[in-house]
Amino acid sequence: MTKPLSVLLSSLLAVSSVIAPVASAQQAQPLDRIAAIVDEDVVLQSELDRAVRNVKTQYAGRDNQLPPDDVLQRQVLERLILVKLQVARAEGSGIRVTDEELNRAIASIAQQNGTTVEGLGQKLAADGMAYADFRASVRDEIIVQRLRQSFAQSRISVSEGEVDTALAQQATTGAQYHLAHILVGLPEGATAEQIATGQSKVDGVKKLIDKGELDFSAAAVRYSDSPNALEGGDLGWRSLDEIPNAFAQLIRDLKPGQVVGPLRGPSGFQLLKLVEVRDSTASSAQNLVTEYNARHVLIRITDAQPDAAAKAKIDTLRARIVGGAEFTEVARESSEDANSRGQGGDLGWFPADAFGPDFGRQVEGLTDGAVSEPFRTDAGWHIVQRVASRQTDVTSQNQRAQIRETIGRRKLEEEYNRFLQELRGEAFVSLRSGDRADGNASATPAAAPAAAPAEPPTKP
Repeated sequence: MTKPLSVLLSSLLAVSSVIAPVASAQQAQPLDRIAAIVDEDVVLQSELDRAVRNVKTQYAGRDNQLPPDDVLQRQVLERLILVKLQVARAEGSGIRVTDEELNRAIASIAQQNGTTVEGLGQKLAADGMAYADFRASVRDEIIVQRLRQSFAQSRISVSEGEVDTALAQQATTGAQYHLAHILVGLPEGATAEQIATGQSKVDGVKKLIDKGELDFSAAAVRYSDSPNALEGGDLGWRSLDEIPNAFAQLIRDLKPGQVVGPLRGPSGFQLLKLVEVRDSTASSAQNLVTEYNARHVLIRITDAQPDAAAKAKIDTLRARIVGGAEFTEVARESSEDANSRGQGGDLGWFPADAFGPDFGRQVEGLTDGAVSEPFRTDAGWHIVQRVASRQTDVTSQNQRAQIRETIGRRKLEEEYNRFLQELRGEAFVSLRSGDRADGNASATPAAAPAAAPAEPPTKP
């Protein structure tokens, strides 16, 4: 039996890329009304209905964790609005997805689901979703991912000093922490009244959790303004360098199951839960890699020097070397690799796959001092001489790379969430669905965070 489509595209949970099985023919043909106007785009009621059904499918058997239908509809609508805004910003920045790229992505989705593209289309049709709508959703998801990548490249940097500090922290504790959070968001420049309302709301949520009237994940689904609310606020496993400094010490002092907060942060008030702790020191075992020192001669293939001419030239050069000419002198005189020619073709120390699999196989197959037969890669025709090999412990390099990645991921999460809030706050959004419908298209730009769940009930 193949996996349900909703499992394959969980990242598109509320973008209606995959929908729940329809309950009736009427559900398969939703009314094509407007649920929200988003700048120059719209969210259709059919899109919203599909996305809500998909969320309910994800929570099948755990329906009590979902908020009331009107609150759930608002949360999902806000996600759809954010997707529209991100896609518009990305396209305005020149980010595009070609049909060929989209076809490859869909073929990969079909393969993961154990079917063909045609079979995937049949499953979508059986679930009441048009294949064209599915393609549009996948395209949007790819565009949003590329916008996020572009954002990271232009705004996120990690210094060597930050890596050194994180390494020092890791030396004192090898622990990783599984966290969850609830965010009660505040708009930028929140008024005293908005701050007081947010404080009252987060205090009410905390009381419900403390009294055992609602578990943390259910409270997150119902009341959190965070983009991961529908995932129960789950933040996954994190090391201390992935946790904002203001919270890191608090987390270290918690025991699994404990909740801390409310804590005031840049986005609003937060409740943090430590789900569990694990030791990550096992991952620091020695990691040995074989490295090679080699030199090469490259003859490129061009319009002026076609394949046959390049091959004849490299054959002549190898014959000179076999006849007693120094490899380094031949490389300095004749190699067309500008980067290594001045060093006599020396490539330094490198792992086998550094210059591609074809080059790596040639180096691995030689003994020290031997010269290869001519071989071709995408760069042109080569001969390579292996000089030496060694075993290198790259554990430290890997640790630094992993820490740099985790710090960057944490910074990206913080900065991108702020970016989304700004994007939402600056947009013209007119809601036409639910209990907050504007009734006309002249609504002022929203200043609220990405979601607006209902206030927690108060108890006497």
